Amino acid sequence: MSVMVNEPVEYELSAWDLSELLPEPSEEEIARHTARLEESVAAFEQVREELSSEMDPARLVEILGMYESIVEQIYVLSAYGNLWFSQDTQRPEALAYRNRIQQLVTQVQNRILFFSLWWKSLEDEEAERLLPRKEDHPDFRHFLEEMRLFKPYTLDEKSEQIINIKDANGINALLTVYSLLTNRLEFTLEVDGETKTLTRGELMSYVYSPDPAMRAAAYQEFYRVYSQEAPILAQIYVNRVRDWANENVDLRGFESPIAVRNLYNDIPDEAVEVLLQVARRNVGIFQRYFQLKARWLGVEKLRRYDIYAPLASSDRTVPYKEAVAAVLETFRQFDEEVAQKAERVFAQRHIDSEVRKGKRGGAFCATVLPRLTPYVLMSYTGKVRDVATLAHELGHAIHSMMAEEHSILTQHPSLPLAETASVFSEMLMTDRLLAEEKDPLVRREILAAAVDDMYATVMRQAFFVLFEKEAHAAILANRSPEELNELYMANLREQFGDSLELSPEFQHEWVSIPHIYYTPFYCYAYSFGQLLVLALYRRYQREGEAFKPGYLKILSYGGSARPQEILSEAGIDITDPDFWQGGFDVIHEMIQELEAIQL
Repeated sequence: MSVMVNEPVEYELSAWDLSELLPEPSEEEIARHTARLEESVAAFEQVREELSSEMDPARLVEILGMYESIVEQIYVLSAYGNLWFSQDTQRPEALAYRNRIQQLVTQVQNRILFFSLWWKSLEDEEAERLLPRKEDHPDFRHFLEEMRLFKPYTLDEKSEQIINIKDANGINALLTVYSLLTNRLEFTLEVDGETKTLTRGELMSYVYSPDPAMRAAAYQEFYRVYSQEAPILAQIYVNRVRDWANENVDLRGFESPIAVRNLYNDIPDEAVEVLLQVARRNVGIFQRYFQLKARWLGVEKLRRYDIYAPLASSDRTVPYKEAVAAVLETFRQFDEEVAQKAERVFAQRHIDSEVRKGKRGGAFCATVLPRLTPYVLMSYTGKVRDVATLAHELGHAIHSMMAEEHSILTQHPSLPLAETASVFSEMLMTDRLLAEEKDPLVRREILAAAVDDMYATVMRQAFFVLFEKEAHAAILANRSPEELNELYMANLREQFGDSLELSPEFQHEWVSIPHIYYTPFYCYAYSFGQLLVLALYRRYQREGEAFKPGYLKILSYGGSARPQEILSEAGIDITDPDFWQGGFDVIHEMIQELEAIQL
């Protein structure tokens, strides 16, 4: 569906409309959907006896259709709960519904687990005979091929069930303890002569304060509290790492701890190593930026406390109507189809842009089903940075809509490719803002905000993963938590060099990073996605119109092909250091442009 308009439509700040998912969250409506899901799952359970290496390939396609229907129903019920709760986190009914559906989904996933285990148990020749032809069912074929990648690391059904029980009552329970411990922490900070008791989120907002003393006080309080909990949190991490190695390296046979994440992301080990090493070689780029920032802030050298210090910002605001019009026009200048897809989000009221008490903070885009326009949440306050955020989240929506012809099983891109359209859209918008803005103060604000984000997304995340690699090896070699603190400080010293002063309390930062506990080695996907887009954008600047077909083809794949294949078709070799260096070169040029701004 495309939205065609003769005259520009002016869109107002609004909440979203979730009625396409559920007309209303009444007990009758919920019961109707859950009854249909139960019927589908019960029918699917009946096919267990049919599964055989000798079965008719056409029957496997039918069974996959049943599986796809169950996944779609799960997505609708889950998405409604997550979106409802996000728009009002203080509403008990929304939380109760979400918890209810999460429990239901877990039960369903356990009941249909037998299918994936059967498929991965087949010999290669047996699976090849059953695979649907690519020309007939390309999405189903790719979905099955992807599942087969885990065959070498899949155990027998009984062992898998034991691991599930072990995870539920073991490491997952321990991670829940980590969550309970860290979420209960309270911090005290003196603000305007009043001592306040704050949550982590409230405290960390002060690290962006224009007051240097306030920034330092916020960080010092943060690590004072975490240092008190560090012995327990470090012990949880030690057990997390050992459990990860025991299951994945010892039992399943992965070559290394990080190889587990690489397979889930479907990225070759070699490509990840090249990315991390190129990041390591480019630390000087951001070190130079921090030295520039010190000069802008009027100090000889930044402290680590000052890394997110705001520059003297402008008071420029952008009304929502103007922001939407500018973003859509920017997309239209790039490609008409891209603009039409973005406008669907507004025309169908799938965006929640209002600032409201109780609304979830931050911004996101949620893709539910291929046939449904994605949902976007943000709180638009009129800041120049909000315009870039709007473009970013709409980019995610565009990516999903470009891949809407695919199955729900293959529409979503793999994690390292998931930021492609969002970051590219944000860069289009940043370029437009810079082209139109004459005020050097505003230009510096726009560029500095972009570089700040790139540091946080590229270098910081890459160095988290470099620490994880060392920490996993150290723990398996029986190194102490104190030695892990030393490893982390060495990691920070390599990252920052002499570009800033590093205080000793930052040795405890690693125990405060949830990703390394919940999802080991997750963070390099952020670096991958950002650098990929920077390199792509560099090509766009050079090639112009000739670049667009290949870029749009990347988006149209969604997750229906392997990332390396998608990018290879576009002439990109993710194992080539020069490709990743191209992304860092773009950052370098942005910093040069910042340096040249005369105030």
